[in-house]
Amino acid sequence: MRIRTVLADHADLAIIGLRQLFTDVPRVQLVGEARDGVRLMELLSLERPDVVLLDHTALGFGAEHIRDGIQLSRCTRFVSITHEPTPIALLNALRSGVSGYIRKDCDAEEIVSSVLATADGERFFCGKVLEAIERAAIDPMKVTDAELSCAPVTLTEREYEVIALIADGLSYTRIADQLNLSAHTVTTHRKNIMQKLGVNNTAALVMYAVKHGLSSPNKFLFNGPQR
Repeated sequence: MRIRTVLADHADLAIIGLRQLFTDVPRVQLVGEARDGVRLMELLSLERPDVVLLDHTALGFGAEHIRDGIQLSRCTRFVSITHEPTPIALLNALRSGVSGYIRKDCDAEEIVSSVLATADGERFFCGKVLEAIERAAIDPMKVTDAELSCAPVTLTEREYEVIALIADGLSYTRIADQLNLSAHTVTTHRKNIMQKLGVNNTAALVMYAVKHGLSSPNKFLFNGPQR
């Protein structure tokens, strides 16, 4: 049985490249292309594809289209294909129910394998994404919204400043210089913040900062704070 597949990306070049890549793959049948989330939802309703290969970070798309797409078409599985993902992009995709995650600079064989494996019920993460997940201390099998508590949290003004700068990717030394503190004091603030929020990794701090408007998700990259 052929794998009914939808390609979803804002960029024509990305769509054309993926279309060409899958043209000679016998198991894959391309049944639609979406340049934005509205069209993707239409295709999910009309075609009920087996797999959607989606750049959820592209203009016109978001991780919510993975979540809503799964609700709309229960038989459909999603593979994210993006440029180098930030921790926010990874967490959002995983929490939305993505079954696989690869990078756009993966080789052709790996991109094809992601679709085939996902259609066969497997979870597929390319090596580069697995490295990124490890650096962000994310367990893709255990990611839930429980990382961020809904209970009231009281942070001091200084702690809000520290968490915002951590989320912006500043090293502890740069944060210390900017706030006129010692690096040791910044480390202490970070420990206190994590304890108050009930989290145990930087990715969760970033999630909190973005959720509360302290930082933009586009600012934080994987090289992250240097100690």
